[in-house]
Amino acid sequence: MFLAVLVLCSLGVARGAEPVLRAEQVADRVWFAQGVAALGSPANHNFISNAGFVVTDDGVVVVDALGSPALAEELLVEIRRVTSQPVRYVIVTHYHADHIYGLQAFKAAGATILAHGAGREYLNSDTAQKRLEASRLELGPWVDDKTRLVPADRWLDQDETRLRVGSYDILIRHVGPAHTPEDVVVFVPKLGVLFSGDLFFRGRIPFVGQADSRLWIASLERLIDYKPRVVVPGHGPASTDPMADLVMTRDYLVYLRQTMGGAARNLEPFEDAYAKADWSRYERMPLFRAANRINAYNTYLLMEQQDGK
Repeated sequence: MFLAVLVLCSLGVARGAEPVLRAEQVADRVWFAQGVAALGSPANHNFISNAGFVVTDDGVVVVDALGSPALAEELLVEIRRVTSQPVRYVIVTHYHADHIYGLQAFKAAGATILAHGAGREYLNSDTAQKRLEASRLELGPWVDDKTRLVPADRWLDQDETRLRVGSYDILIRHVGPAHTPEDVVVFVPKLGVLFSGDLFFRGRIPFVGQADSRLWIASLERLIDYKPRVVVPGHGPASTDPMADLVMTRDYLVYLRQTMGGAARNLEPFEDAYAKADWSRYERMPLFRAANRINAYNTYLLMEQQDGK
């Protein structure tokens, strides 16, 4: 039963493309769809992040909405194959494009959208609008002029929110600022399942962006407090050995800070510091070439501001 893979006929077929989304059961009442380890493109439908769902006895709770309305429609088809229960809630772990462009499909299906209030600043920014405009050009037809930014119906401002759905408690904990200011993780104590969002990436290089890696490392340490049995990350396969997998992301961020921090402290040029760093532990991982250099450079700039500490 566990790890069963469900294959669907989807909206993608209607557009002349093969369906790309499959839902995999990773625990009792918990499924997730795993995106590919690549940059978003028309070829992969911008299916580069994960989304998951929990089937309770009084409805479905979805975590993240994927990178296009079409993908969200595919996920809704998968949910309907698993259960006739309605989708009650969609919890947004953070407002990055690959996790939110599907929100309008869930909104149309009657779901209530929850997200941390710190996401309002990005959602209402010129950056978010420009990113959507660029995505319409780069990711069509999957992201097009009908794709829109969707705010939460309920913005959460407390450190932890307890959502009761049927006989299940769903804990939504704010752990940002880390990967983003609005980062939340979602924990289902009864099932021992944690949805980590992009706080950790399993089996691939994380995208650091403008994140404060010092706070991100501290947030990773806080995840250990839950002692989860299964972690569904924002990217990569689900983990049944969460502690070992969390260590990889933490160690990568620590190494970035050690190497780039030392260079910033000693006024060493970035190019020299990057060239002499030992990337052998990470260089064979997916997206190393696409993400590692910019991760290192952004960390170098951050560490300049933090005096290398």
